[in-house]
Amino acid sequence: MSHNITEVLAGGVVLAAALGFAVYAGQAAGISTGRAGYELAASFRSLEGVGVGTDVRLAGVKIGTVTGVDLNAETFRADTQFSVLEGIQIPDDSAIIISSEGLLGGNFVEVMPGGSPFNFEPGDEVLDTQGAVSLISLLVKFVAGGGDES
Repeated sequence: MSHNITEVLAGGVVLAAALGFAVYAGQAAGISTGRAGYELAASFRSLEGVGVGTDVRLAGVKIGTVTGVDLNAETFRADTQFSVLEGIQIPDDSAIIISSEGLLGGNFVEVMPGGSPFNFEPGDEVLDTQGAVSLISLLVKFVAGGGDES
Protein backbone atom coordinates (compact mmCIF):
# COMPACT_ATOMS: atom_id res chain seq x y z
CA MET A 1 0.00 0.00 0.00
CA SER A 2 1.71 3.11 -1.18
CA HIS A 3 0.41 6.51 -0.15
CA ASN A 4 0.68 9.43 -2.45
CA ILE A 5 2.31 12.44 -0.75
CA THR A 6 -0.43 14.68 -2.15
CA GLU A 7 -3.14 12.62 -0.43
CA VAL A 8 -1.35 12.81 2.91
CA LEU A 9 -0.88 16.58 2.61
CA ALA A 10 -4.53 17.08 1.60
CA GLY A 11 -5.64 15.04 4.61
CA GLY A 12 -3.44 17.14 6.89
CA VAL A 13 -4.89 20.37 5.53
CA VAL A 14 -8.45 19.08 6.05
CA LEU A 15 -7.67 18.08 9.67
CA ALA A 16 -6.03 21.45 10.38
CA ALA A 17 -9.06 23.29 8.96
CA ALA A 18 -11.46 21.15 11.03
CA LEU A 19 -9.45 21.85 14.19
CA GLY A 20 -9.45 25.57 13.39
CA PHE A 21 -13.23 25.60 12.97
CA ALA A 22 -13.67 23.71 16.25
CA VAL A 23 -11.52 26.22 18.16
CA TYR A 24 -13.35 29.16 16.55
CA ALA A 25 -16.76 27.68 17.36
CA GLY A 26 -15.72 27.12 20.97
CA GLN A 27 -14.54 30.69 21.35
CA ALA A 28 -17.63 32.14 19.66
CA ALA A 29 -19.86 30.13 22.00
CA GLY A 30 -17.83 31.22 25.03
CA ILE A 31 -16.91 27.64 25.88
CA SER A 32 -13.16 27.89 25.75
CA THR A 33 -12.42 31.52 26.55
CA GLY A 34 -9.77 30.59 29.09
CA ARG A 35 -10.48 33.81 31.00
CA ALA A 36 -11.06 33.61 34.73
CA GLY A 37 -14.06 35.18 36.39
CA TYR A 38 -16.15 35.24 39.53
CA GLU A 39 -19.68 33.98 40.24
CA LEU A 40 -22.73 36.02 41.20
CA ALA A 41 -26.33 34.92 41.80
CA ALA A 42 -29.76 36.43 41.12
CA SER A 43 -33.38 35.34 41.44
CA PHE A 44 -35.94 36.13 38.72
CA ARG A 45 -39.74 35.95 38.50
CA SER A 46 -39.46 34.93 34.84
CA LEU A 47 -36.36 33.69 33.05
CA GLU A 48 -38.03 33.13 29.68
CA GLY A 49 -35.51 32.74 26.85
CA VAL A 50 -32.47 32.49 29.13
CA GLY A 51 -30.52 29.33 29.87
CA VAL A 52 -27.04 28.11 30.67
CA GLY A 53 -24.59 29.74 28.27
CA THR A 54 -26.66 32.90 27.70
CA ASP A 55 -24.61 36.11 27.47
CA VAL A 56 -24.31 38.54 30.38
CA ARG A 57 -23.77 42.05 28.96
CA LEU A 58 -22.89 45.46 30.29
CA ALA A 59 -23.36 48.41 27.90
CA GLY A 60 -23.82 45.89 25.08
CA VAL A 61 -20.47 44.20 25.73
CA LYS A 62 -20.34 40.55 26.80
CA ILE A 63 -18.84 40.36 30.29
CA GLY A 64 -19.88 36.85 31.27
CA THR A 65 -22.27 33.94 30.86
CA VAL A 66 -25.09 32.26 32.73
CA THR A 67 -23.63 29.18 34.42
CA GLY A 68 -26.64 27.71 36.23
CA VAL A 69 -30.43 27.90 36.41
CA ASP A 70 -32.58 26.22 39.07
CA LEU A 71 -36.20 26.51 40.14
CA ASN A 72 -36.60 27.45 43.79
CA ALA A 73 -39.48 25.25 44.99
CA GLU A 74 -40.22 27.53 47.97
CA THR A 75 -40.39 30.89 46.18
CA PHE A 76 -41.26 29.64 42.68
CA ARG A 77 -38.54 31.86 41.25
CA ALA A 78 -35.68 31.02 38.90
CA ASP A 79 -32.42 31.07 40.87
CA THR A 80 -29.62 31.91 38.46
CA GLN A 81 -25.84 31.82 38.73
CA PHE A 82 -23.66 33.71 36.29
CA SER A 83 -19.98 34.42 35.88
CA VAL A 84 -18.42 37.83 35.31
CA LEU A 85 -14.95 38.27 33.83
CA GLU A 86 -12.20 39.01 36.32
CA GLY A 87 -11.33 42.69 36.48
CA ILE A 88 -14.89 43.91 35.84
CA GLN A 89 -16.27 45.43 39.02
CA ILE A 90 -20.05 45.77 39.34
CA PRO A 91 -21.44 48.25 41.92
CA ASP A 92 -23.48 46.53 44.64
CA ASP A 93 -26.61 48.59 43.85
CA SER A 94 -26.75 47.44 40.22
CA ALA A 95 -29.82 45.85 38.64
CA ILE A 96 -29.92 42.67 36.56
CA ILE A 97 -32.52 42.66 33.78
CA ILE A 98 -33.58 40.11 31.19
CA SER A 99 -33.44 42.04 27.89
CA SER A 100 -34.32 41.16 24.33
CA GLU A 101 -32.17 41.68 21.24
CA GLY A 102 -35.26 42.76 19.29
CA LEU A 103 -38.59 41.41 18.12
CA LEU A 104 -37.12 38.24 16.65
CA GLY A 105 -33.86 38.11 18.63
CA GLY A 106 -33.06 36.08 21.70
CA ASN A 107 -32.85 37.21 25.30
CA PHE A 108 -29.75 38.03 27.31
CA VAL A 109 -28.92 39.12 30.85
CA GLU A 110 -28.17 42.84 31.08
CA VAL A 111 -26.33 44.52 33.94
CA MET A 112 -27.56 48.04 34.70
CA PRO A 113 -24.79 49.52 36.85
CA GLY A 114 -25.58 51.55 39.92
CA GLY A 115 -23.59 54.35 41.51
CA SER A 116 -22.41 52.73 44.73
CA PRO A 117 -18.71 52.98 45.60
CA PHE A 118 -18.85 49.36 46.82
CA ASN A 119 -18.77 46.39 44.45
CA PHE A 120 -20.18 42.87 44.48
CA GLU A 121 -17.85 40.23 45.86
CA PRO A 122 -17.62 36.69 44.42
CA GLY A 123 -20.64 34.66 45.51
CA ASP A 124 -22.87 37.67 46.28
CA GLU A 125 -26.53 37.76 45.24
CA VAL A 126 -27.96 40.60 43.16
CA LEU A 127 -31.28 41.57 44.76
CA ASP A 128 -32.54 44.11 42.21
CA THR A 129 -33.78 41.99 39.29
CA GLN A 130 -36.37 42.31 36.54
CA GLY A 131 -37.58 39.22 34.72
CA ALA A 132 -38.39 38.71 31.09
CA VAL A 133 -41.33 40.60 29.62
CA SER A 134 -43.57 38.53 27.36
CA LEU A 135 -44.24 40.26 24.05
CA ILE A 136 -47.48 38.29 23.64
CA SER A 137 -48.88 39.51 26.98
CA LEU A 138 -47.96 43.11 26.11
CA LEU A 139 -49.78 42.82 22.78
CA VAL A 140 -52.85 41.32 24.47
CA LYS A 141 -52.92 44.18 27.02
CA PHE A 142 -52.55 46.74 24.24
CA VAL A 143 -55.34 45.23 22.14
CA ALA A 144 -57.64 44.73 25.13
CA GLY A 145 -56.99 48.23 26.50
CA GLY A 146 -57.28 49.99 23.13
CA GLY A 147 -61.10 50.21 23.23
CA ASP A 148 -61.38 51.71 26.76
CA GLU A 149 -60.68 55.33 25.77
CA SER A 150 -63.56 57.44 24.49
